[in-house]
Amino acid sequence: MTYPKIWFLRHGQTVWNAERRIQGQFESDLTDTGIGHARTQARLLQPILPVAEAFHVSPLRRAQQTARIALGDLPYTVDPRLAEAHAGDWQGLLRDDVLRQWPERTRPDMSALELFLSAPGGERLDAFRGRITAFLSELSAPSVIVAHGLWGQAMRAHVLGLGWDDMLSLSNDQACVYVLEDGQETVLRAA
Repeated sequence: MTYPKIWFLRHGQTVWNAERRIQGQFESDLTDTGIGHARTQARLLQPILPVAEAFHVSPLRRAQQTARIALGDLPYTVDPRLAEAHAGDWQGLLRDDVLRQWPERTRPDMSALELFLSAPGGERLDAFRGRITAFLSELSAPSVIVAHGLWGQAMRAHVLGLGWDDMLSLSNDQACVYVLEDGQETVLRAA
């Protein structure tokens, strides 16, 4: 399927990102570094904002904080389908504690996406992909999306036509803008 041009922003660093704590759909505020990430994204978006036609943001506070900085006063639509993967019983726990307490369900080299989707009581891959593809199927104009790292990884893999292994190898960076157009990805970074 072909999609309109997408500019994707992962929210800036949060307190829990810095602590290596699993957020999922729990809330955590941006750190000073995270505010700096959003300001960098705002600079990268300056030439893009006049040509983007739609702006979509996750309902979670860290994405909202990032959007207010990166998009300035532009109005945007909040869509619950843009929320991060739900990490079930592991939300709020430190990654190292999860690895230590659930060795039968985890391994030290697990990607964040694998970890979240393995959590007891968490969202499963089909459900996660389902809400991403449902959102994408409704995109009708060049759009800026402000959401989350794992959401962005799965969305980008879908748009690029990548399989599971390639999806897991996609970067998950903050302070940049991922540009998806015609089945290709480029990344805008500050000089």
